[in-house]
Amino acid sequence: MMFGAALGLSSVLIGAFASHGLKHLLSVKSLGWMTTAVSYQMYHALAILAVGVLMMKVGKNSLLLTSGYSFSLGVLLFSGSLYVLALIEMGVIPSLIKGYVVFMIPAGGVALIIGWLSLFLAASKLTES
Repeated sequence: MMFGAALGLSSVLIGAFASHGLKHLLSVKSLGWMTTAVSYQMYHALAILAVGVLMMKVGKNSLLLTSGYSFSLGVLLFSGSLYVLALIEMGVIPSLIKGYVVFMIPAGGVALIIGWLSLFLAASKLTES
C-alpha cells in the first residue's frame, strides 16, 4: 500500500512539473506521453491501494499478490518508458536507448493486463464464497 501511495504522490508531482515546469520545453507529442504516463500511473496507484485493502480484508492469496506485483511492474515499465521517451525528445537522455525503451512500453501494458485479469479472477473467487 505504501508503494501505491508513493505512485499516487509521484504522479501528481510529475504531472504538475510537466504541465507547469516543462510545458514550454516539451513538444506536443512528448507532453502527450507525459499525460498518458501520469494518468496510467495514477489509475494503477489506486488499483494497488485497492488490492492492498482487499488483502487486508480477505488475506493474501496468489491472485491478489500477482495483481499487485503486475500493476507495480506494469507502471514502472509502461509509465516509466513514456517518461524516458519524453526526456529523450527533450535531449536530457541520449537517444541511443530509445530502441530499448520502445519495447518496454508493450511489456508494461501486458503486465497491467495481467494485473487486471488477476484481480478479476480474485474477485470472482470472492463472490463464490
